[in-house]
Amino acid sequence: MCTPPCCVSQLACCCGTAACSCCCNCCPKIKQSTGTRIMYALYFLLVTIVCVIMMSPTVEEQFKTHIPLYKELCEKLNPGDKCKTLVGYTAVYKVCFGMSCFFLFFSFFTFRVNNSDGCRAAVHNGFWLLKFIALGACCVGAFFIPQEEIFLEVWRYVGTACASIFLLIQLMTLVEFAHRWNTNWSSGVKYSRFWYAALAFVTLTLFTLAVGAVVFMGVYYTHPKACLHNKIFLGINGSLCFIVSMLAISPCIQKLQPTSGLLQPGVISVYVMYLTFSAFSSKPIEMVKINDVNTTVCVFPFNSGLESDKKIVTALGTVILFGCILYSCLTSTTRRNSAALRVCRNSEPETERARCCFCFGDDTDDYDEERTGSGQNVVYDEKEATIYSYSYFHFVFFLGSLYVMMTVTNWFNYKNHEIEKFLDGSWDVYWLKMACSWVCLIIYMMTLIAPMICPKRFEA
Repeated sequence: MCTPPCCVSQLACCCGTAACSCCCNCCPKIKQSTGTRIMYALYFLLVTIVCVIMMSPTVEEQFKTHIPLYKELCEKLNPGDKCKTLVGYTAVYKVCFGMSCFFLFFSFFTFRVNNSDGCRAAVHNGFWLLKFIALGACCVGAFFIPQEEIFLEVWRYVGTACASIFLLIQLMTLVEFAHRWNTNWSSGVKYSRFWYAALAFVTLTLFTLAVGAVVFMGVYYTHPKACLHNKIFLGINGSLCFIVSMLAISPCIQKLQPTSGLLQPGVISVYVMYLTFSAFSSKPIEMVKINDVNTTVCVFPFNSGLESDKKIVTALGTVILFGCILYSCLTSTTRRNSAALRVCRNSEPETERARCCFCFGDDTDDYDEERTGSGQNVVYDEKEATIYSYSYFHFVFFLGSLYVMMTVTNWFNYKNHEIEKFLDGSWDVYWLKMACSWVCLIIYMMTLIAPMICPKRFEA
């Protein structure tokens, strides 16, 4: 049960400027900056789940069956010919429009906020109930936009441009994550053999997964008489992963970047193989004649005539996708990660403390702490300066909203698309995912050779 002091603190969190915390004293202390980002991520995830549900035809049938006056409600909301305003890609476009407007407004509202003492920072870090109501109002209000056809056409191209920018940020964040992981764990090698064993084990596991993925796709996603694109691109991506792995441990790179090792190319190789697999799964089916029978080739091999296996792959791909989105939104906005994305070395050497959970850790812990006596303790870590850029944080979520919109609606193949057919893509999706894998490899390769091209910029 919630104790009265804790209930009061939670009400202050929802309707006032207090930072949010769990109503449980046994929970570890949480930093204000971390709690705020988690709350916005929950908002983002909630709207994303709504968008996924809206793309299901099952939901449409349930709407028609259980919602009173469904047809009359549709007629007031600019319906299409089949009254699909509340579901389908048009609904997702409108909901994501509302969410993107919400984050874009806060991006402008929090511009040049440097500490958490001002009123704008207080709005950013508190008033969660009021902001939730505002987010819901933005999403609902989008359904009353006039001239629906013009809006959808224009918004589609805006979404494509912004989603492409977010894809680039996501790939750069992944490369930064690989470098930071290796740097953090390598710093513990000199003090404990445990970190050396952990580094070796994880590296071996990653390359095992990457090689296993190449073998798996070579066996099941290629065919002697078909799937020429799959054969070519699997060979190209596998070769590029091998090249960057050898480059990472080459003497010329080791001389300029002593911490460079096989962990980073292991992370990149696994992600590139995932993108390759996702591209192969999104390609339109191909059929060849085997014993005078038209047979579908280069498809997921474990269907066994059922849809259950494909749903498992779809669910796994969705979880990985939105996990990458949330990680990109939450971590690419920290000042430390933003500096890393610019591919430069700080003027002062960076002190690292090896730890298993390093993604959201900060360097200092000397902050004021609110001890409520009941409930989770909150550490106020932004009294002197903000840990991350508020404005850029919201802008990344704005881009992420449009990336979700384009991904859930299958980019330019939105008509008659269903979330159950998440992996049933097209040549557009196929080329997009293959291009992402190449960009990821190019970005990582540039982080390796950049110190050789511009040595003065990387001098300690």
